[in-house]
Amino acid sequence: MIDRHGLSVAPALVRFLEERALPGSGVAPDRFWAGMADLFARYVPENEALLRRRDALQAQIDSRYRRGAARDGAAQRAFLTEIGYLVPEPAPFTIAPKDVDEEVALRAGPQLVVPMLNARFLLNAANARWGSLYDALYGSDAIAAPSGIGGYDPERGAAVIRWVRDFLDNALPIAGGWGSVTDLASAVERLDDPSLFRGRSDKGWLFRHHGLHIEIVVDPDHPIGCNDPAGIADVVLESALTTICDLEDSVAAVDAQDKVAGYANWLGLIDGTLSAEIEKGGQTITRTLAADRHYRDPGGTGFSLPGRSLLFVRNVGHLMTTPALRLADGGEAPEGLLDAIVTSLIAMRRPGSIYIVKPKMHGPEEVAFADRLFDAVEDMLGLVRHRIKIGVMDEERRTSANLAACIHAVKDRIVFINTGFLDRTGDEIHTAMLGGPVVRKAAMKECDWITAYEDRNVQIGLACGFAGRAQIGKGMWAAPDRMADMLAQKGAHPLSGASTAWVPSPTAATLHATHYHRIDVAARQAERSAEPVAALERLLTPPIAPAPDWTPEEIAAELDNNAQGLLGYVVRWIDQGVGCSKVPDLHDIGLMEDRATLRISSQHIANWLHHGVVSADQVEAALIRMAAKVDAQNADDPLYRPMTKDGLAMQAARALIFEGLAQPNGYTEPLLHRYRAKAKSEEKA
Repeated sequence: MIDRHGLSVAPALVRFLEERALPGSGVAPDRFWAGMADLFARYVPENEALLRRRDALQAQIDSRYRRGAARDGAAQRAFLTEIGYLVPEPAPFTIAPKDVDEEVALRAGPQLVVPMLNARFLLNAANARWGSLYDALYGSDAIAAPSGIGGYDPERGAAVIRWVRDFLDNALPIAGGWGSVTDLASAVERLDDPSLFRGRSDKGWLFRHHGLHIEIVVDPDHPIGCNDPAGIADVVLESALTTICDLEDSVAAVDAQDKVAGYANWLGLIDGTLSAEIEKGGQTITRTLAADRHYRDPGGTGFSLPGRSLLFVRNVGHLMTTPALRLADGGEAPEGLLDAIVTSLIAMRRPGSIYIVKPKMHGPEEVAFADRLFDAVEDMLGLVRHRIKIGVMDEERRTSANLAACIHAVKDRIVFINTGFLDRTGDEIHTAMLGGPVVRKAAMKECDWITAYEDRNVQIGLACGFAGRAQIGKGMWAAPDRMADMLAQKGAHPLSGASTAWVPSPTAATLHATHYHRIDVAARQAERSAEPVAALERLLTPPIAPAPDWTPEEIAAELDNNAQGLLGYVVRWIDQGVGCSKVPDLHDIGLMEDRATLRISSQHIANWLHHGVVSADQVEAALIRMAAKVDAQNADDPLYRPMTKDGLAMQAARALIFEGLAQPNGYTEPLLHRYRAKAKSEEKA
């Protein structure tokens, strides 16, 4: 470790900061390290006090459940108000962030979330601002399962073209319909709304509908265009308006080496130098960031549109510490504080606002702490006040219950709120852990608290003035191979009034973009603004089964489902350091999994174990049985190592369950980090 103003810093982090991140920033190294030392001295004690506050509140809730107190929402509200878990609602207010990009403030469209440690995924996500609708439909199950025949399937191609013509009839209606178009110039003249046409490129005809661009590519020499009456070779949609580059739930970053790798990729994205080599068709291709797109408006004046998605960075929350930096007392530094400093230092290379998503905050105290922390980072780096914007993830129960107060605490820098079923459910289970056995996971989605949670997030966001100022987001579509189902179901997100929703791939982003053309989010927000906010008592009613009557077969099925999902994720995290990947579920359906999935599965088993729904022997048997299932599912992965009864992956899985009650708020990070660090140590040995 290297001393810098009383801080002990890993050499890899020192080299990265002093040789790559600081040069050109205008911040001298000595000033930077002195500012960091001062920031840690001021904010670490408060960070630790907030974590103790979480534990104290949970202890009071546990004590109440031990006494057998009432579980209904009204009783919960009275008790939680008494202990200070609930705070008074703020007077009506309107958020006031400044210099917010239109992709965040004004426009509605898909949002990608991508692990920061994978350069190829980062490039794919950043470049997913534009996507071929022809390719997305043809290459997925969106219209029908791929035929599997070699070469081009003309019947499938014709079905894609029919689908796209119907889409254009909806988004860009013209007299006679798009099926009759033989010339784009005449099609533009026949538009019901001529203002939808925005301009031309060499082969593209650009339109804008509901704030999103559509480019119709005309190329009679193209294999597709040559058979089209109008020469249309493709229809390209503006797709992922924004991308969250993730340093949190979708990465396995347990030491300085991992942190520096993530920071270096963030730097490459910001300065435009990130690249990755991929093997495709037997050739090595270097993938880089897409260039901007250039057009001429109807009057002949040139203009450009961004070629890349607008980038957010997700820092870690307040809980974890990192061995990459130790404080004067020898303790590890809070990882969230380090992330705030370093990601902002890197992002300030580009003009405009810096967008940081802050996860796993519990209530307005913690959100206010993040606001003061960002103030301190701005002062340390010489940034104007509120240049750093914040996205508050509404994924913890105390935040959901006090959402308006949380928003008020950052009203001048907030640009994003969202909902996330998995983490939110994990916290719900842990909070009610001693209250009784919770319902099965499938039934959890039907609970009234979930409906109230999803409604309140939008209703409160709109009441606080998010429309036209900030994003309201919804959660992930987790099945990247099931695009037909996504098209059928995910339209519910823009219909809810949310201006963005998470998707797992560039293909999904392009297909989900069609929902924002079919649904006018601004109009839906105006309609929903008149709704009363869903009752808090509904949100506070815990998902405890009133009279569990599950059969042995149902209990075994639930246990197997949880154990398989847990092991499928943990084994890759511990053995390979993969924080997010497509993991086959119990029925061999590939799902994009990250730590949020693990949190709900481990807490669910821990809850049923604590209340005697399952025994320790049943859990052990399920783990062994499902380990064989997971091994078989990964048989074709050359990097995969089959699990053993006493291997680190199995040890971690057991700990997540049998030590689940003791984990802070049911989080999986402390145990995952412990076992991944052991695995890396053994690899080096």
